[in-house]
Amino acid sequence: MKRIILFLTFVMSLNSQAQQRPKLVVGIVVDQMKMEYLYRFSDDFSANGFKRLMNNGYTFHNMHYNYVPTYTAPGHASIYTGTTPSTHGIVGNDWFNKATGKDMYCTDDASVKTIGDGTEKEGAMSPKNLLSTTVTDELRMATNFKGKVIGLSIKDRGAILPAGHFANWAFWYSKTGAFISSTFYGPTLPNWVTEFNQEKRYLNYINKGWNLLKPIATYNESLPDDNPYEGKLDKVNAPVFPYDLSKIYKDKGADVLRTTPFGNDILAELAMKAVENEDLGKDDITDFLTVSFSSTDYVGHTFGPRSMELQDTYLRLDQTIAQLLNYLDKTVGKDNYLLFLTADHAGAENPNYLKDNKYNVKNIPSKDIVEALKKHSNETFGSDLILDYSNFNIFFNKEIIKQKGLELTKVKQSFKEFLMTQEQIKRVYTEEEILASSGDDYFLSFISKGYDPKQNGDIVILDKTGYMEYQATGTTHGSPNSYDTHVPLLFYGWHVPKGELHTKKYITQIAPTLSQMLKIPFPNGTESEVLETLLEKK
Repeated sequence: MKRIILFLTFVMSLNSQAQQRPKLVVGIVVDQMKMEYLYRFSDDFSANGFKRLMNNGYTFHNMHYNYVPTYTAPGHASIYTGTTPSTHGIVGNDWFNKATGKDMYCTDDASVKTIGDGTEKEGAMSPKNLLSTTVTDELRMATNFKGKVIGLSIKDRGAILPAGHFANWAFWYSKTGAFISSTFYGPTLPNWVTEFNQEKRYLNYINKGWNLLKPIATYNESLPDDNPYEGKLDKVNAPVFPYDLSKIYKDKGADVLRTTPFGNDILAELAMKAVENEDLGKDDITDFLTVSFSSTDYVGHTFGPRSMELQDTYLRLDQTIAQLLNYLDKTVGKDNYLLFLTADHAGAENPNYLKDNKYNVKNIPSKDIVEALKKHSNETFGSDLILDYSNFNIFFNKEIIKQKGLELTKVKQSFKEFLMTQEQIKRVYTEEEILASSGDDYFLSFISKGYDPKQNGDIVILDKTGYMEYQATGTTHGSPNSYDTHVPLLFYGWHVPKGELHTKKYITQIAPTLSQMLKIPFPNGTESEVLETLLEKK
């Protein structure tokens, strides 16, 4: 009898171990973070932020996106669904809707309303346009909806899409300086969020202003403080430290916090409040907290990748992450949480900076492209056949084409031949070519993975490497080139081995890997390829 009892106890112990999950999963997305920043700023990072994750966790040095456009909304959706826009349907931050003939936003939902101190438009958001489940959705279902999922970001899309369809809550930053949500999640904000907003913590940062965190000599990895490749936070003053945020606040309001490192700081404060007040990681049912740091993207767009402002933002984010890790150690337990950190896309060098250093590229404003397309259309067909140009997609006005008795295939071919004469164009693909893609064409494979025939255009163009459809200062992203696709991926904590890998991997492998680690179903649209090094037994 004793032997039987011991045997049953042993079997039950093995089964318990097999089903074991972390108490909390924390998914961190750093908006517009290049892998390069972990190398370039390494000497100036502390030992307790990014370095702690790299030295004590697992680093994927060669992680990439495998589709275009490399934008924020598709990036967040792809991380958490394990698939690409052609499947999950988030084909841009916003895009032209063929059915309505109007632009639509990735998380627009007219059926819900703002809750909290925000405008009507700011809160009319939900994940309804996301066509696949997320790993957070699958966790909710696997725990019979007992495991909590909370999504946080300065950007609405950065909070809503990772949290998925079944989230308990998603909160994002309003122009008023308050964090808001929508009636998709509940009728009123939780009391702890209301109390957080009432403290008006954003004023602490605005009143303090923004100066360099460290002595200016530390920033020798960046260009001089005032250089021709960076834009302005303030329309009047030059882009130099220190920034008087209280002065800018009078003109722009609390929105100014987005384009400073302090948008990240206030978000981290909210994240810690969420852990505390929602009891995340306090029992044996796994919870999931998604945190998307958006200010890195706003700073990158405005000032560019070689600015002191960007470097300072990352040095401060390093400290913020260290603070968050220490908090999780104390509240959830050092070995009880699983954390990963990645980015929704990277970003390009400023073309004017490259040109001034003798690289033959430049930026091409989108309005110039539209004007050239319309001119060709009028000269060739006697009418403007362009319905919309956005996200590298051209939509034709098929009603006019039909009325004029034109063949759509010949119209497409004419525009394709014209576009190939333009300086910045590398490739042009028609809808038919995209849908017939075999995967053999390297660039076409990126486009086909980001293409939904119900939502995308009749023609998709691809710019040459280094060219950029943007303003003269700062930077942007969206291409299939490595400067836009190469992002960090760091895993840390529960059951994560120490190590690193330099083999090329893809962002769509994160969600199914998490599913395997948590022993839950895959998201329903995932490509199901996993990061095997994280799943190998110790």
